[in-house]
Amino acid sequence: MITMYAAVANRTREIGTLRALGFGRMSILMAFLVESLIIALSGGVAGVATANVLSLEEVSTTNFDTFAEISFSFKRSPEIAMYALMFAIAMGLLGCFLPAVRASRLKVLDALRAK
Repeated sequence: MITMYAAVANRTREIGTLRALGFGRMSILMAFLVESLIIALSGGVAGVATANVLSLEEVSTTNFDTFAEISFSFKRSPEIAMYALMFAIAMGLLGCFLPAVRASRLKVLDALRAK
């Protein structure tokens, strides 16, 4: 969410230019939501890919009370991957909604005057 607020703040003049060219509030809102969706989806895919690589490794540690070795490994399934991707998309959209609304509500002249 903070990243998307920063994106809105850095692109204020661009938003003002789009509004001056006749783009509606809904199209600007959708542009930010689609951008956030793409970023969230790519992050989710990277996370699932990293989890797939980590699932090949077995981790072990020693319990110092009993001096027994404890080992575990990550389990993966298509169901878990789908849940992870849906969670990434949901968090991306939730984190972007308020900044996208702010971007779509900017007044044209205020946005163009921003530095």
